[in-house]
Amino acid sequence: MKKFEEKKFNIPELKGISKKTVEEHLKLYAGYVKHSNLIQEHVVELGKDSEKYTYELGEINRRFGFEFCGMRNHEYYFSALESGAKNLSDKSELKKAIEKEWGSFDGWLARFKAVALTRGIGWAMLSYDRQENRLITHWVDEQHLGQLAGTQLVLALDMWEHSFVADYQPSGKKDYINDFFENLNWSVVEKNYTEATK
Repeated sequence: MKKFEEKKFNIPELKGISKKTVEEHLKLYAGYVKHSNLIQEHVVELGKDSEKYTYELGEINRRFGFEFCGMRNHEYYFSALESGAKNLSDKSELKKAIEKEWGSFDGWLARFKAVALTRGIGWAMLSYDRQENRLITHWVDEQHLGQLAGTQLVLALDMWEHSFVADYQPSGKKDYINDFFENLNWSVVEKNYTEATK
C-alpha cells in the first residue's frame, strides 16, 4: 500500500511566529502523516475479519478523516509561509475573484479575519467551489468538521492554540492573525487558486 509522505518546507524567519513554534508545529504535522499511514495499515489488518472488527473499523475510519485533514491542512498552511512574504499583485486573478465575491480585497480580508476569531479550535479557510465558480470563506472545527464537499482549498490558517499561544498568549489571537498575513507568500496562494480553477 502506498504511504503518505511527510513534506519538507523552506520556512524563513517569520514576523511574530518564532522558530521554536514552527519547529514544534512541524512535529505535529509529522504526527498527522504518521497516523494517517498507521490507520490505513490497521484498516487493512482489521478488514481481514471485518465482521469481528465492525466497531473497531467504524471508529478507526472516522479517525482517518481527522488525521488526513490535519495532514493536508498543515501542508497548505506551511507552504504559504515558504520562501518569504510576497504581496498579491493587483493584476492577480485571485485578487480579481476576491473583489468580485466580496466587493474589495480589504472587505474580504476583514471577513476572513473575523472568521479566524471564531471561538474554539479549528481553521479559517478560503476555498474554491468548482460547481458555483466562486470563492467561499469558512470555518472548519478541529481539522475536519465543516470541510466543504466539492471545494478545493486555497488558503488555510491554523487557529489551534499550538500555532500561536507560545508566541502570543491566548489573548494575542488578533496579533497572530495579522502577522500570518504579514508573513504570507501570496504567490503560493495564487498557485493554489489557479490549480483549483482548472
